[in-house]
Amino acid sequence: MTSSVPSPAEIQATFCATLVDEWIELGLGDAVICPGSRSTPLALELAARGELRCHVRLDERSAAFFALGVALASSRPVVVLVTSGTAAVEVHAAVCEADLSCVPLIVVTADRPPELHGVGAPQTIDQVGVFGRAVRDAADPGVARADAERSWRPLARRLWRRSHGEGSLAGPVHLNAAFVEPLVAPALALPPRVVTEPSNVTPPQVTLHLGGRRVLVVAGARSDLESVDRLAAAGCVVVGDVTMAQGLAHADVIVRDENLARDLVPDLVVRLGGQPASKVLAQRLREWSAPTLAVGWAEDPADPDGLAGTVLRGRLHLDDGDEADAEYGARWRELSLAVSEGFDHLDLWNEPTVAADVAREARESSRVLVVGSSMPVRDVEWWAPVRPASVVSNRGANGIDGVVSTLCGVASVNPALGLVGDLTMLHDVSALVEGSPRGRATLVVMDNRGGGIFSFLSQRERLDESRFEMLFGTPRHHDLVDVARAFSHHAQRVSSRDDLRRALVESRDREGLSVIVADLPGRDDNVATHGSLVELAKGWMST
Repeated sequence: MTSSVPSPAEIQATFCATLVDEWIELGLGDAVICPGSRSTPLALELAARGELRCHVRLDERSAAFFALGVALASSRPVVVLVTSGTAAVEVHAAVCEADLSCVPLIVVTADRPPELHGVGAPQTIDQVGVFGRAVRDAADPGVARADAERSWRPLARRLWRRSHGEGSLAGPVHLNAAFVEPLVAPALALPPRVVTEPSNVTPPQVTLHLGGRRVLVVAGARSDLESVDRLAAAGCVVVGDVTMAQGLAHADVIVRDENLARDLVPDLVVRLGGQPASKVLAQRLREWSAPTLAVGWAEDPADPDGLAGTVLRGRLHLDDGDEADAEYGARWRELSLAVSEGFDHLDLWNEPTVAADVAREARESSRVLVVGSSMPVRDVEWWAPVRPASVVSNRGANGIDGVVSTLCGVASVNPALGLVGDLTMLHDVSALVEGSPRGRATLVVMDNRGGGIFSFLSQRERLDESRFEMLFGTPRHHDLVDVARAFSHHAQRVSSRDDLRRALVESRDREGLSVIVADLPGRDDNVATHGSLVELAKGWMST
């Protein structure tokens, strides 16, 4: 600080500049900024630093999911800045997803000073603790004071490290920063940096003895990949959710066969991370009631049915030469290959073949695959013969909100290919306002004119047609190509696998956001298609 008495506006500008300086020193590369008045002091300081990529997004909910995508692609915290009032609430959905998916976000909500609360000031709500237990840390330091300048860098470090997951799980943190008018002022000299070492904690090793047993590894998002790789190398069968490139293809299809399910009972189940989307696999795990071991570091792996008899904290270690039953692994791989070969020979136009073609294209073009919830995530998990090396899916809260924004965020770091349903696209249509101007993103929309997953549920059978369509099918008669073009994006409709594959290849080097709408059979036809494919698969596996 200078020797003269600084104004409150200069103090808060210096506070903001100090936070930004410390975050950049720690590794901050991206900030997502939403326009607003009360957030001006921090917005100006973020924009002033040439080391940062600043993304300005109009809609707070879309902006937060965009930041989620950037953080997923870059594996480091991203700052999200919004103004006061309901803008803070708009971010909540993405905060919940970041919490459950362990994605590092530093969410900064601007606020009015205390004297403007409770007196009817505009854009003023209670923002303290607004995200509840969904954040790893929350700070409400009040209006910046000159005599508190020694606390500014430690505050920035604390938020960064809690978000980054040093010593715990990565995830979102919240800074509620109160600012006074005037909101524009120059920053003064910053308090000096203090060199500190990161508080990394090495997870303890836990030894697992395979002993030639039939070992089934059920792995999902947030799995420790080193442990997964060790288990796979030792001959264990790995069945994973859509994000697990190591996962055996078609596991859901395989266990739908009653006879095969009886032959594939494991001696041991190892749970890591989240859970696959397959309800049938979950049902088989309950039926098998095999001894189950859950292994995690800072959180317990998914175990909604309470099957795990033992929970261990740490990273798995295997003794040299210790392997699982080779015949058991070979049998799973043989069945998976039979389904893959049979499926590859089909020349059909339906949702599973679209999902398989998109997954294959993502792998061949080295693009990150971003998969929406509901049916797309299931079709890739169940039917895609190959999985890309990198798959992103908002599998924390499993919502359809913000998926297009997440795709655009990922694409700002690495070329990305998204697969969603028509309602998912419409639910996040505000993402199209900016799209992905700094990268290459392709969005494939499976257009079956409504919420396809509900046709697989009991509501379809128990309700009459009109009531089901009103409450669950919820068809929307917008032309999705026109919607995308209205926001100046390249868009086209395809109705065959050849057209889809051609469009996917053409989109590889196209800057910005490209939208490919796949015109598919209706939702009831899709249910019948899945049933037919399962029956075909039983024949492929029996030959």
